Amino acid sequence: MKKIFSLLLPIIIVTLSLSKSSAQTIPVAPKQDSLIILMNGIAHLGNGEVIENSAIGFENGKITFVADARTIRLEKSNAKIINIYGKHVYPGLIACNTNLGLNEIEAARATRDAYEVGDFNPNIRSIIAYNTDSKVIATVRSNGILLAQVVPQGGIISGASSVVQLDAWNWEDAQYKTDEGIHLNFPSFYSYHFNEDGGSIGVNEHYADEVQNIRNFFDDAKAYAQTVTHETANLKFEAMRGLFDGKKKLFIHADGVKEITAAVLFAKSYNMNCVIVGGSESWKCTDILVANHVSVILGRIQSLPSEDEDYDLPYKTPALLKKAGVDFCLSMDGFWQQRNLPFLAGEAVAYGSMTPEEALMYITSSAAHILGIDNTTGTLAEGKDANIIVSDGDILDMKTNNIIYAFIQGREINLDNKQKDLYEIYKEKYGIK
Repeated sequence: MKKIFSLLLPIIIVTLSLSKSSAQTIPVAPKQDSLIILMNGIAHLGNGEVIENSAIGFENGKITFVADARTIRLEKSNAKIINIYGKHVYPGLIACNTNLGLNEIEAARATRDAYEVGDFNPNIRSIIAYNTDSKVIATVRSNGILLAQVVPQGGIISGASSVVQLDAWNWEDAQYKTDEGIHLNFPSFYSYHFNEDGGSIGVNEHYADEVQNIRNFFDDAKAYAQTVTHETANLKFEAMRGLFDGKKKLFIHADGVKEITAAVLFAKSYNMNCVIVGGSESWKCTDILVANHVSVILGRIQSLPSEDEDYDLPYKTPALLKKAGVDFCLSMDGFWQQRNLPFLAGEAVAYGSMTPEEALMYITSSAAHILGIDNTTGTLAEGKDANIIVSDGDILDMKTNNIIYAFIQGREINLDNKQKDLYEIYKEKYGIK
């Protein structure tokens, strides 16, 4: 009996810990049931404009007015008034190119669901694997990120991404824009060999063959798409249809100037809407990007430059793209790292010739434009979804960013998370007031 109990004890402990964890699950916010007016806040509209003393009203999930509180007359009898005097109001931030909700614990294979077996998987849909119960989502959300482009990874064609809102019971409820683009990992012109001595870089001898394989797949998919119906459906080619009729964008992951240039020309040969993802050397080929109306989801700028470049070049890249007239937005790698997205924009201000309002655009309205959701979100404007955050201070400043209110489609979101729980637990343990 003692031996059986010793075997069962770990199971009992795990069960109790899971029960405790589930008890701490943050409930999804209910639908907005009355007019809400945010009064006297400093409104950063996401389009470069600021209203120093604002009145923002929203009802049934939509913004009904954005005005100067000193000049507008309001009927307040049926409204819930929230006085946010001196606080800062922003559109909800948008995280692009993330595997948030697909990965949970990087060291535990069973919690990673961002990759699929095989090289060509355009039929893979990230939205199906999106886990609304992820503990990471609440942590990211409490720092102002309310929408995310969830992207599959791996292979040559990884699959289709979707935009989700970060407060939902399940993936069906989370959908904001579904299957908006297909993701292609473009071959590298160089090959990298790592060993105990460090490693070396050489020319990728298989580059031409790898590009031709991609072109063969696209040619077959294009031929398939020219026929409306088929006796036997090819799921991979069916998923590619939207690329050829303009309903979907082709997101091409490429960093080097040679790869970016080749990727743009590749997409142009098929007359596709193309977005470069990563683009660390996009500042070197701005002419071709602007000429072909190609947008860039710029990868994390908190990275090292190459040996021959300025030490702060990654931080200055947003300013270089802005000066050249490239349509771009900022992004972070990974999933839990998304909570640092506003501070990434703050660094772009510190190292570039841009204002905080311009930097804000690159994580709100510019991101919404690239993802094709700018008609419903990205700015504080009448008729758009009430995706709104309120901070004690400047959201781009790590020292003053403190989100006190968040609304997704008008629903007031619970800002608790696992990190805050741990803070309270250990503050009590050590008697900190």
